[in-house]
Amino acid sequence: MLILKPNCECCDRDLPADSALARICSFECTFCADCVAIRLGGACPNCGGQFAVRPIRPAALLAKFPASTERVVKPHKA
Repeated sequence: MLILKPNCECCDRDLPADSALARICSFECTFCADCVAIRLGGACPNCGGQFAVRPIRPAALLAKFPASTERVVKPHKA
């Protein structure tokens, strides 16, 4: 099950569980669409993998399977 991290690891932008702007790699590194396109060139700076749009968990299941509240921020090259 996806962790659904609450923020972009690069710019710390909020990415709630229903955000259409969240992007993840196969290791669930989480970034916003702007950082992926502008700062990261479409490749994950942690693993080199490609990004996909993070699926949105149905609201009815968020109560039983909530998104993570742990924020991750790392310095990434522009």
